[in-house]
Amino acid sequence: MARYFTQEHEWLDVDGDTATVGITDHAQEQLGDIVFVEVPEAGKELTKGGEAAVVESVKAASDVYAPIAGTVTEGNAALEGDPELVNTSPEADGWFFKMTVADKGELDGLMDAEGYKSFCDSL
Repeated sequence: MARYFTQEHEWLDVDGDTATVGITDHAQEQLGDIVFVEVPEAGKELTKGGEAAVVESVKAASDVYAPIAGTVTEGNAALEGDPELVNTSPEADGWFFKMTVADKGELDGLMDAEGYKSFCDSL
């Protein structure tokens, strides 16, 4: 399984034609205590860079963007009752949604872990 990162602080794990998407540890630290997460419903068509989900913290509400195009196959229902999972496990149990990968070529513009760390260090 390959993990990719975006400049908007989303991560995605790609396994075959399926990607799991969430926000990074860096993003959840910037947001503070997460109080609400709205994930997309299964069947929603996403375009690369389009709005996919919403995360609200005590500080602000932020959109989560689709890092690639595809169709949502599952939203993380656990976040409805326990949005704090995004704070406690942002890059594992706190994932937002799973989706199909429409075009694997779109992965080429994303960063690996080392590239993402360098990007965050430059902020």
